[in-house]
Amino acid sequence: MFWLIPLIPGASAFILAVFGKWLPKKYVSWQACLSVFASFGISLVSFFGLLKVPPGSPPVIKTLFSWIQSGSFNADLSLQLDPLSSIMTLVVTGVGFLIHVYSVGYMAQDKGYKRYFTYLNLFTFAMLILVMGANLVLMFVGWEGVGLCSYLLIGFWFEKHSAANAGKKAFIVNRIGDAAFILGIFFIFLIVGSGDFRAITGALEGGAVTQGMATLIALLLFAGATGKSAQIPLYVWLPDAMEGPTPVSALIHAATMVTAGVYMVSRMNLLFTLSGVAGQVVGIVGALTAIFAATMALTQNDIKRVLAYSTISQIGYMFIGCGVGAYAAGMFHLFTHAFFKSLLFLAAGSVMHALSGELDMRKMGGLRKYLPLTYPTFLVGAIAIAGVPFLSGFFSKDAILTHAYAQGQYFIWALGLMGAVLTAFYMFRLVFLTFFGQERLDPHAKEHLHESPRVMTVPLVVLAFFSIVAGYVGLPVVLGKKANLFSRFLDPVIHPGHEAHLNISAEWLLILISVAVALCGIYIAYVFYLKSPRTPHRIVARFPMLYKLLYNKYYVDEIYNAAIVRPLVNGSRVVYDNFDLKVIDGTIDGTAAATGSAGKLLSLFQSGLIKDYGLVLLLGVVVFLGYLLF
Repeated sequence: MFWLIPLIPGASAFILAVFGKWLPKKYVSWQACLSVFASFGISLVSFFGLLKVPPGSPPVIKTLFSWIQSGSFNADLSLQLDPLSSIMTLVVTGVGFLIHVYSVGYMAQDKGYKRYFTYLNLFTFAMLILVMGANLVLMFVGWEGVGLCSYLLIGFWFEKHSAANAGKKAFIVNRIGDAAFILGIFFIFLIVGSGDFRAITGALEGGAVTQGMATLIALLLFAGATGKSAQIPLYVWLPDAMEGPTPVSALIHAATMVTAGVYMVSRMNLLFTLSGVAGQVVGIVGALTAIFAATMALTQNDIKRVLAYSTISQIGYMFIGCGVGAYAAGMFHLFTHAFFKSLLFLAAGSVMHALSGELDMRKMGGLRKYLPLTYPTFLVGAIAIAGVPFLSGFFSKDAILTHAYAQGQYFIWALGLMGAVLTAFYMFRLVFLTFFGQERLDPHAKEHLHESPRVMTVPLVVLAFFSIVAGYVGLPVVLGKKANLFSRFLDPVIHPGHEAHLNISAEWLLILISVAVALCGIYIAYVFYLKSPRTPHRIVARFPMLYKLLYNKYYVDEIYNAAIVRPLVNGSRVVYDNFDLKVIDGTIDGTAAATGSAGKLLSLFQSGLIKDYGLVLLLGVVVFLGYLLF
């Protein structure tokens, strides 16, 4: 019954969209949450069912009906269940359910409450279609579906000019990547004749795709992934997407939608492995994005924007894993990141709730005594993302960096280590500025300061628990080849490529370096923001240009506006003024004017007097007789 996983939230979204305005608010809450919980239950049962399937078995596929038939081309509406899609369904429905529950409290007073849950259920449906589609056509439907839902949810408060613009920006930037993505799909159709994943795998294994063509297709697909997963150069939409409600940031921009690109690359791992060049591009882009986004997070004061740049950076790590051939490690980081990043966003939402919507960390401080549940859960998320041992982020990040070093990708490994230092620093900068030090609260906000209700704090506790324990399903190889249960589960989907292994002492050394780097970043943040809080001001005074460059995000948005957006808008205006108005509208208006003039001329012969018509009839007879006679 695994095919019901996407259909239940889809049916719920349909009911809420059609009948939502007549349904009581309490019913909307229960239906929206229980539909996702039901999908999670089926996902869990399906996952345990997969554990019993013999190794080497093909994926379980359910064809609902024949969808597209054109000549020799055929695309069915087919859903598949294999280890990769099973992990994604657990993440989407499990984390999605907790975020739905949290939203009941967070959005309780919002006038668009029913519309919000309609969009949230619709997004869950689209994301599940993306990860469970058995062919590229159906995956692309889900791919575009999450893009649409992202637009609707980012611009949910569309009365705000900034929110409407952010939704539009996300939609347009994603379309750029999606144009390349669909070109890659067309090339696959041209060569393979099918979009079915089994047919594509067979063609790749049978040598039907040359290395050059594999590189072209893989790079086009990856261009789509840079848009959806916010990587260089199409990452610019994600920070602005924080204009949407905070649970939206947690669901779409931390746990699910932005990881779609990583899932797609992992699903097409044989194609990227065959190309070789495309894999290197994926790794380099991921490494550059990880360090680039981390540097921008250093100077941001908006608590959600820091987490947004952190998301961009962490997805870069996932692409590093895929790029160096460690697809299982990349997916493992996707799995652990879903818990601790969702936790961080929801805890940030709890801080905002306590401070009447305040986002600026400069107006916080000393909150740990006022938020006895939000503070420890946020701290768990920060420790996990920093890569401190024994929490989930440590295991997944270490797996990626170890694989990068083992493959001889020392430049990527060094960038990854540098990114790890920066991650630990900016996350604990956020912790110290928000929960420690002197109180800098607005008097009005302090007057209403309170911990969030249980409907919001219970999901935080659950996510904090999984942020601690989720990493233990993928223990390092130094503890034994069978310790990494996650990687072994994915073996049937990840096609074996060239994989180098380090000796035990080298792996332990890399683990110690990774731990030292994380602790170093935390200690520097402690010195800067607790022990000697004047230090950051002195550094800013010493390097004002560097600070300004980082604070303004390298002026990338301004460069894009100057080099791309404005020329396109101005060029469009020129075309509109000179071609649309003068040629197209002129032709249509001229045709209308000529028709009107012809009508006026003909109206002269329509006087309405019988004697005039008799005269014309007589003249016609005379002319006709004259023609016959002469």
